[in-house]
Amino acid sequence: MDGNRITQFQGEYRWLSNFYQSQIELRGVVFPSAEAAYQASKVINCALDSVFCKLTPGQAKKVGQYVRMREDWDEVKFEIMDMVLRIKFQDKDLRKRLLDTGDAELYEGNSWGDKLWGVDWQTLEGENRLGKLLMKLRDEYRSKVG
Repeated sequence: MDGNRITQFQGEYRWLSNFYQSQIELRGVVFPSAEAAYQASKVINCALDSVFCKLTPGQAKKVGQYVRMREDWDEVKFEIMDMVLRIKFQDKDLRKRLLDTGDAELYEGNSWGDKLWGVDWQTLEGENRLGKLLMKLRDEYRSKVG
């Protein structure tokens, strides 16, 4: 934690990462991580689910770069990520951890240039879509508790 900011989803905050091992059940298939479920959602052919459900998060991300994506992917990818995160945080322990971040700003800081889902870890420049979705979800959970 950097002040009132979590700037990387590593170490004690690894559980915020889509690479964290967390079972995600989607379309009747259990994926080993949010990343695998998200990448599997890129394709219309659900037969590929059986491939993605056996991959590590890193493998799923690589395979996801080579699949023939559904035509509407650019229109639905943020909704899909939101759905995957909602499934992930149905886990009571993960939901409590998310709530325990309080009002901290969540930044998916990285060094690999992903400025759509995250930010440059040194400058915090980027869209930080993953961090924003997590903060939105946290706010929704907080309003239900309070």
